[in-house]
Amino acid sequence: MLRYSRLQIVFGMFALACALVLVSARGAFAQEKQSSRPVARLITDNPSSARRVSETPEPISVPASGPTLEQANAIERRAFEQTNAERTKNGLPALRWDADLCRMARLQSERMAKQGYLSHSLDGLRLRDRARAVGIAHYTVLGENIAYNFGYDDPGGFAVERWMLSPGHRANILEVGFKAMAVGTFVATDGSVFLTQTFITR
Repeated sequence: MLRYSRLQIVFGMFALACALVLVSARGAFAQEKQSSRPVARLITDNPSSARRVSETPEPISVPASGPTLEQANAIERRAFEQTNAERTKNGLPALRWDADLCRMARLQSERMAKQGYLSHSLDGLRLRDRARAVGIAHYTVLGENIAYNFGYDDPGGFAVERWMLSPGHRANILEVGFKAMAVGTFVATDGSVFLTQTFITR
């Protein structure tokens, strides 16, 4: 009887240990599954915020002209409209759409997606270099916001919402000196959305 009770105790302790391992495994699996939640990033001055996406950059073609607002995609139009809504809300005039800026912004978003980084400067090309590359030679002031998000139903509106919560990005959106703006996007094969918002006064 005594030996049977000890075996019973040992077996019970073993069963409890197995149950704890199973619970821990389930918790780890649940945490793994949560990683598929929507993700968003804004660029900061900290290089560690760059997100690696791919290993091999692909060539990027430069279109001859940029799209009008009517030709812009739904994400670009939504971000443009939301930006102007924020400006109007803050007593500022709406910005006009600039087709050249959209072309420039799309190239930057595509470059970020294909090279796997969120950065204003890729391949050693700074903002003014990229403006010159698309034929924008004369301007008074130039600015840019960039972002990445994944898994959101409204990526354009969400990007503007997040930009407005960041002092530097908000300052660009509410800058009195800017007269025109465009948003250029690139959607990667995994559904990640890269957004570049460029401002100008010519």
